[in-house]
Amino acid sequence: MHIEELYETYRTQLFSLAYRMLGSVMDAEDIVQEAFLAYDQLPDSAAIHNERAFLYKIVTNRCLDLLRSSAHKRELYVGPWLPEPLIDRGVSDSDPSQAYLQRESISTAYLLLLQQLNAVERAVFLLREIFHYSFDEIAGTIGKSSANCRQIFHRAQKSIHFDPDPTPSISVAEGKIKDFVHSLMQGNTTKLLELVSENVVLYADGGGKVRAAQVPVVGIDKVIKLHQNLLQMHEGKFSFAFLTVNGLPGIRVILNEDTQYIYSFAFRNNQIQTIYSVANPDKLRHL
Repeated sequence: MHIEELYETYRTQLFSLAYRMLGSVMDAEDIVQEAFLAYDQLPDSAAIHNERAFLYKIVTNRCLDLLRSSAHKRELYVGPWLPEPLIDRGVSDSDPSQAYLQRESISTAYLLLLQQLNAVERAVFLLREIFHYSFDEIAGTIGKSSANCRQIFHRAQKSIHFDPDPTPSISVAEGKIKDFVHSLMQGNTTKLLELVSENVVLYADGGGKVRAAQVPVVGIDKVIKLHQNLLQMHEGKFSFAFLTVNGLPGIRVILNEDTQYIYSFAFRNNQIQTIYSVANPDKLRHL
């Protein structure tokens, strides 16, 4: 298979693996490019009998190396850490690669659950759960025994409890988020109390680069007050647009012609349960 054909066949799969591993769009794209370059530079690529396994192994191990090398940096991160927002890449539902970008398993909430796993657990879990690798294939990818990989997977599975059922349909979620924004703009507190859970939590990721809450903001009164203050502070200086963020409806807020905030949401019982706001400019460069 020529390198161009390999790229078209496996690019989306490899990106979705790397992005789930790292929570970084830019790092995932770089690692995928490196994997295809490594393949293209082989002295005898015809000796590779399973191109897919070769590419997955490169991507998985480079992700593991990057996670290990950046562990200390993550420990020193200022405020809540959120993944880089993945904006709708325009993949149609009829495209078979869409299966690797299913909205539940790239949602912000799901990616944060993955962060609870160590790097090897994350790799094993994703290769088995999302990419349906056999334990023998996983063993060949990460250099551990099949039995060990099975144990790692079951341990990871017990650590992650993800229930996508509370997520409303795309159209319902989009309607609720639009109502949330319009109610904030109009100061309609009664409507906000219907849309937002009493125990809502806001996570704001400024990374110490911009002003943002450095601890989670808990409770509907505090979350509404914070946004009302922001609206008042930036009155007439911002615009916003609705778009798909990590597979679900979200918001892009622009100040002074530059992206400042990307919002994504999690729902429970048809109310907004969690709000994720990424403001760290390093995490918005790819936009």
